[in-house]
Amino acid sequence: MMAAQIDEENAEVKNISAEEFAKADFSKVTLLDLREKDEVLISGIEGAINIPFSEVSKRLSDVPTNQPVYVYCRTGDWSEEVAEILAERGYDVYNLVGGYKAYKEYLASAKPVEIDAKGLKCPGPIVKVADTVRGLADGQKVFVEATEDAFASDIAVWCQRTGNRLEKLEVKPDVIQATIVKQTKPTENVTALPDGKTFVVFSGDLDKTIAAFIMANGAAAMGREVTIFFTFWGLNILRRPEKVKTQKSFIEKMFGFMMPRGTKKLGLSRMNMAGAGAKMIRAVMKSKGVSSLEELIQNAIDHGVRLVACQMSMEIMGIRKEELIDGVELGGVATFLGSGEQSNMSLFI
Repeated sequence: MMAAQIDEENAEVKNISAEEFAKADFSKVTLLDLREKDEVLISGIEGAINIPFSEVSKRLSDVPTNQPVYVYCRTGDWSEEVAEILAERGYDVYNLVGGYKAYKEYLASAKPVEIDAKGLKCPGPIVKVADTVRGLADGQKVFVEATEDAFASDIAVWCQRTGNRLEKLEVKPDVIQATIVKQTKPTENVTALPDGKTFVVFSGDLDKTIAAFIMANGAAAMGREVTIFFTFWGLNILRRPEKVKTQKSFIEKMFGFMMPRGTKKLGLSRMNMAGAGAKMIRAVMKSKGVSSLEELIQNAIDHGVRLVACQMSMEIMGIRKEELIDGVELGGVATFLGSGEQSNMSLFI
């Protein structure tokens, strides 16, 4: 628990400054927002309990008792009264001095969180921004520098689609600088439209697989639900590089022998040159600072991208579940169609 100033009139109610409030770990406290619902929709804090001051007397039982409670209203007047009531009921309660207004003013004046994305290649800069912004409070600023030309367009679209505000964007000869203000999209009174992304990976080509995972990581960075459905030759992408002993028929063993085992064995769709083309592409990617396919796959898994292997295709091609990398689930056509119905974009690769 952070240091807090004890209120002299009531030793059980503690006052907390806007700066202390902003630096608090909101996952370990209960936030109680006493403002009206329309104010919260315009600007609120994710995870806070909203009980308008006019409803407090009827809804105090909605406030959990198992952790400290941080109470705030618009300017701090009502929250002080409610904090006293909660203290009398045995709550460990803190009153935000100056209310939400003081909190927003502090965030506006505070030094932005800095992100160095220089040298990173797509989707690296956007993923790094998304990971940083996700852990910030509404109103906090981020200053990011990147050197990839595409970042100027990408960050503008990312802000537009995620609801964060792009306060400033400067394209200089050697660097692109952007200042972003964290904003959480309102969730109440808003009709939810499908915005997921579904990819069907039929090909087992290295270049097509790289493209699929770059797009998947970019979509995940925008907060979208992403599903990649692997079928037929695309299943080879998910195979473990080491040989796994399983019971197979003669034909299944022949299939397994002839097909590439894992991402390191994938060839290019064009100019493969008996595998030399794939090695050249990987070398160029490394020299340009582009994440390898293996890094893209792990990054996708870490960010919640759903990897689904078509079980029917696995049975035809003699691939067992034990041969697949960790993080893959099995599914069929209904799994794919269900994901597609929750998506506004489906790509067949």
